[in-house]
Amino acid sequence: MTVTVLNAHGRSLLERRLPRWVEPRWFGSPEELLALAPGAEIGWFDTFDFGHTIEAYHLAEKAKWLNTMAAGVDSFPLDVLRERGVTFTNGAGLNAVAIAEYAVMGMLTIAKGWREVVRAQERREWLTDAPGTMSLHGSRALVVGAGGIGGRIASLLRGLDVDVTEARRRAAPGVLGANEWRGALGEVDWVIVAVPSTPDTGRLFGPAEFAAMKRGAAILNFARGAVLDQQALMAALDSGQVGAAFLDVTDPEPLPPGHPLWNYDQVHISMHLSGRSQDTLYRLGAERFLENLDRYARGEPLVSEVDLVAGY
Repeated sequence: MTVTVLNAHGRSLLERRLPRWVEPRWFGSPEELLALAPGAEIGWFDTFDFGHTIEAYHLAEKAKWLNTMAAGVDSFPLDVLRERGVTFTNGAGLNAVAIAEYAVMGMLTIAKGWREVVRAQERREWLTDAPGTMSLHGSRALVVGAGGIGGRIASLLRGLDVDVTEARRRAAPGVLGANEWRGALGEVDWVIVAVPSTPDTGRLFGPAEFAAMKRGAAILNFARGAVLDQQALMAALDSGQVGAAFLDVTDPEPLPPGHPLWNYDQVHISMHLSGRSQDTLYRLGAERFLENLDRYARGEPLVSEVDLVAGY
């Protein structure tokens, strides 16, 4: 029997479908997780208290495979997992639909001046003209980091007749590479950032990148806050070089109440909620976990294995 430590929150989705060779041990509190983690060969330690989750990773010295629903893994102890030879799977793609819908919502919020419509309703004021008149139809967008999430965003935008250019780490037919996408910044109305958080992507957008953007264009960030140099972004907003920003992520998080980013009327901050804006995440995560249990038993590569050197 293989000791498998799991969050009791997912018991109804998993228990009746677990293979016979799995010995499930369910935790319902951080204390139970920390007590069970040292005995786990397989662990799905996700909790609502990330600090305890990470502590459990350090305690799980017998683990051969650990799983998370998180897509970004920069806060996990990858060096420890690498030293121990642990297979680590993440939730890449599980929240792609929800985040892509959020991206379209963010673009429409900017294009149609929706913030002003909401404010007018709160004032019970009837507007006689639309505060925003830009159409997504016929506009141009650059998706930097067109993987599972970025690729889904690109797909939705093409359905709205947006001219989309995709960029990834490695160039491919019709896809810009890591050293090519900056040349397209001046040609697009929307820059959408969905790169993984790695040492290579820290401050990926700084003064030079904002200066290269088409004047008045908007940037949307669904990666990590540190991918954008926020001081440079604010300077670009002040000058009008960047027309608007939709930030699902900031640096730090939570953004302190006194941070100057809150004061920009053309900045929309969605508090890292995009991936949570769904009611199917745990079900999708459970389905992938069950598939991977079968793969694990057969000695096959698991779906969504993290490269512990590259960091994604």
